[in-house]
Amino acid sequence: MIEGGCHCGAIRYRISADRVTGGQCHCRACQRYSGGGPNLFALIEPDAFTYTKGTPKRFAHPDLPDAVTRSFCGNCGTLIATSRPDRPELVLRVGTLNDPSIFKGPRFAIFIEQGQSFHLIPEGMPTFETLPPGA
Repeated sequence: MIEGGCHCGAIRYRISADRVTGGQCHCRACQRYSGGGPNLFALIEPDAFTYTKGTPKRFAHPDLPDAVTRSFCGNCGTLIATSRPDRPELVLRVGTLNDPSIFKGPRFAIFIEQGQSFHLIPEGMPTFETLPPGA
């Protein structure tokens, strides 16, 4: 069982899994939400994820036809997760895990075409200009 939540503790969640894997996103939206760096994320099956305390606020950019929905704490502002309208997986922010060390690092990097020269991508890690084929 994996647990996590926001900075102030108003939002808590539980994941019914033993480990989490994912990647890093270099898109401009993630840069804005992170303060400039890429976003480290884990992909979580929706049936494995449950909010155990609080209800997050949600935001989807009204001007984008296929906008993602971002879930965050309305109290402290911590971004918890993102969901895409065309995919079932939840894109969870690794920094919200109680023990982020279980992540073990990104397995791939996406949207590197929007990345910055100061973003670090581990040597040999698979990269994608946008999303991977089939994503």
